[in-house]
Amino acid sequence: MFSGGGGGAWHVMRRYRSGEEVEMPKVTWALLKRVMAYARPYWRLIGILLVIILITTGLGLITPLILRDLIDNTLPNNDAQRLNVLALGLVLIPIVSGGIRVIQRKVNSTIGEGVIYDLRMSLYNHLQRMSLRFFTNTKTGELMSRLNNDVVGAQTAISSTIVDIITNVVNVIATLAVMLTLEWRLTIIGIAVLPLFILAGRRLGETLRDIARDQMEYNARMNAIMNETLNISGALLVKLFGRRETEVHRFQERAVKVRDTGIRQAFVGSSFFVLISLVSAMGTALVFWVGGHLVIQGVFTIGTIVAFSAFLTQLYGPLQALTSAPVAFAQSMVSFERVFEVIDLPLEIEEKADARVLGDVHGELVFDHVSFNYAIDSSLLLSNVMRYGRMDNVQAVLSDEGDKDKSSGKDKPEKPNGAKPVYSQARELALKDVSFTIKPGQLAALVGPSGAGKTTMTYLIPRLYDPTEGRILLDGHDLRDLKLDMLAEQIGMVTQETYLFHDTIRTNLVYARLDATQAEIEAACKAANIHNFIIGLPDGYDTVVGERGYRLSGGEKQRIAIARVILKDPRILVLDEATSHLDSQSEALIQEALKTVQSGRTSLVIAHRLSTVLSADLILVMDRGQVVERGTHEELIAQNGLYAQLYETQFSKEPSVSHAS
Repeated sequence: MFSGGGGGAWHVMRRYRSGEEVEMPKVTWALLKRVMAYARPYWRLIGILLVIILITTGLGLITPLILRDLIDNTLPNNDAQRLNVLALGLVLIPIVSGGIRVIQRKVNSTIGEGVIYDLRMSLYNHLQRMSLRFFTNTKTGELMSRLNNDVVGAQTAISSTIVDIITNVVNVIATLAVMLTLEWRLTIIGIAVLPLFILAGRRLGETLRDIARDQMEYNARMNAIMNETLNISGALLVKLFGRRETEVHRFQERAVKVRDTGIRQAFVGSSFFVLISLVSAMGTALVFWVGGHLVIQGVFTIGTIVAFSAFLTQLYGPLQALTSAPVAFAQSMVSFERVFEVIDLPLEIEEKADARVLGDVHGELVFDHVSFNYAIDSSLLLSNVMRYGRMDNVQAVLSDEGDKDKSSGKDKPEKPNGAKPVYSQARELALKDVSFTIKPGQLAALVGPSGAGKTTMTYLIPRLYDPTEGRILLDGHDLRDLKLDMLAEQIGMVTQETYLFHDTIRTNLVYARLDATQAEIEAACKAANIHNFIIGLPDGYDTVVGERGYRLSGGEKQRIAIARVILKDPRILVLDEATSHLDSQSEALIQEALKTVQSGRTSLVIAHRLSTVLSADLILVMDRGQVVERGTHEELIAQNGLYAQLYETQFSKEPSVSHAS
């Protein structure tokens, strides 16, 4: 809860939960059904995959039977022809199995990649529909983690974990069936070690699960630092304040945790498989010991015990995998949960089912008793509950909270030492009961101290936020009753911070209108006084502007942003400090261009220059989220209020001859 317009200062508080036990998620039937819903379009391929698994399992069971026949029948009977057939079978089975596994891999990856494509598109599409409030309160690194790490984890669940579980279950059932057919006593001895498998899997599996969760969380934290400090803005800030060693140390702290967790995972994992291998060796030894005595007694043949040894290898491998399967499956489901958490976030700015499209927009804007605050609704943000291992919680507080009377919420009349309180724009409501009307084609100027709520007001017009109270009307229609795409088409906005994609100048310009011709692009750039600069570049309009446009100066970026809005040709213009980074000569030329562009259009401009306020049809003076004065320049000067003070301190020293309209 802090004021808009770049003025409201706020502090960051952290609360640590050292040693707190965090509840881990459980795999529920609802979650499984939802995951399976993504696999439903691929049910034919899934059916083919299951058939392939049955075929490869059957082929794997033939080899031990060939060995049994070879030892018990073929060699004792000196049957050379049968020997040739069996030898050929031992060669053909791996070849056929290998070919089928290649097909299985292609089918499997088609299903897995398809499901993940659908999941990733659902996630990205939902993020694009989230409100600006969501992005201002969510770390970009966390979103990248959801889109990359968690989606890849979900892909592993679909293309590997689930398929492996099905394959291993089929292998165990089929192998046990054949073993029971051959010799039931050895089968019982072979599976007598199964409780040891389960015990070892449960104990070490839980440890591996916890380590995997920690590793996922530590990686996300490390990625967050990289995202914050390795982009152009972060790198510039680090260099300007000489904090290279500080950031390296911060990164080192998180990288160390990732390293140590990886080492621990490798050690525990190796211990797990060594223990499982020992249990397997015990089972095999028991079968050979008991089976050997039975062979000596003539109960069954040597070929039977050799076949059993091969079947035990095929049995213990899948059993070993199945003991850790529940852990691996639950672990992979965590990725789905983290992705679904984002997809399930409710939309703050939602379009009504019967939203209207206005055929002919005139451009009348009405603010009707509008109030707004930046209060954070936790239901619209990513939940801390799902971020296992997170130790801090960040919340915003007012910078002047100490100056508030806790009982009334109003400013205290004076501080304990008798001094007057420091005047501040920080407050709970960014806008409070704002009402005004801008007629079609009028130019309205917003003036006021920094943090008074000017930028917040401009954010409400294209529905980046919705009012907390009241309503905003466009041609008599509540903005919440109109199509969002229509609003985006009819409203052109140049924000305080100009953002350009790391692409060519042309690409950044046609973002406003994808079908714009080169002639239209050049006309817009000429109007914004940037065309001559662009054609003077080695690559002209194909020049790459760099990350966030940092290869250009502030004024150049701002003129490109203005050209982009001119190219869009909107019905309503919203300009937030649109000429703040320009020199006087460029500003004069752009002011002339803006007069042409604004002609016949409704314009709302945050004014920081005398030329804007002098030419405005209506000036709205903002202070602490309220419109405290309104009128023309002459009317407001005559009132001798806040505007007159601002004019005296901010505008009067500017040369007015070249700017006056």
